[in-house]
Amino acid sequence: MNTIFIVLPILTLLMFDLGLTLQTADFMEFAKRPRAVFVGLFGQIVLLPLAAFAVASAFGLEGKLAIGVVLIACCPGGSSSNIFSKLAGGDVPLSVSLTALSSIITLFTIPLVLSVAMLWAGMDDVSVKLPVGNLLVQNILLMFVPILVGMLIRHYSQMVAAKIDGVLSRCAFPLLIFLAMVFFLQHRETIGLHITSLGLAVGTMLLVSTLGAALLATATRLNKRERHTIVIEVGMQNAAQAIAIAASPFVLADSSYAIPAIIYALLMNVVLLIYVALVKRK
Repeated sequence: MNTIFIVLPILTLLMFDLGLTLQTADFMEFAKRPRAVFVGLFGQIVLLPLAAFAVASAFGLEGKLAIGVVLIACCPGGSSSNIFSKLAGGDVPLSVSLTALSSIITLFTIPLVLSVAMLWAGMDDVSVKLPVGNLLVQNILLMFVPILVGMLIRHYSQMVAAKIDGVLSRCAFPLLIFLAMVFFLQHRETIGLHITSLGLAVGTMLLVSTLGAALLATATRLNKRERHTIVIEVGMQNAAQAIAIAASPFVLADSSYAIPAIIYALLMNVVLLIYVALVKRK
């Protein structure tokens, strides 16, 4: 089965649905409260990839598995983070703004971070070379364009946007689970062989990055709702984009790179649901 024909439509739909919930003002949140937005973006775009490099080294991951851990870490925040923030009593406007901004910024940071990761892992040779131009074009077509189309629909008719979002938002989580199952079955032998080391590695990366984000948010004196939101935004990654980059014949063309993203997608939902439950109980 060529999984690219599954992942690309799913990613496009998810980004289109995200665009339906956005408006221009969501990109202007930085001007209103720069400290909260800066902390959130720093956690997503700097802290998480650094944690990925550190964890991959600490657990002795090599080659495609090491690159895969960095890949999921440098992707933008997942759109489900907005729902998790709402459930945790977080700052939903901040969550939406961080998701929107990270989705645009990572169009350009993903090629940079992955290029560094290829050099770091010793895989930047003739046989394994990151096609930066293809990656940038694919990210624009699969991320930026669907978001822009969704935003345009909302701009001209909020009622239509709300109706479409009502349908797509209910499909988002089942689609992600379906995507994870397809890749899990396709790579079950490799996953079974590395499940212990990979599970511990991505779990450690998730915990280290979210704890670091929480400490940074506390040190910068953000309020409780902002802190909860930033923890969720840093932990919730767009696994569908990581899978699209790995499986795309125009970029890495090897879905093995997506194995850490599959495990991370499962763990992040479990860990963040526990976090939401603890926050609500407290």
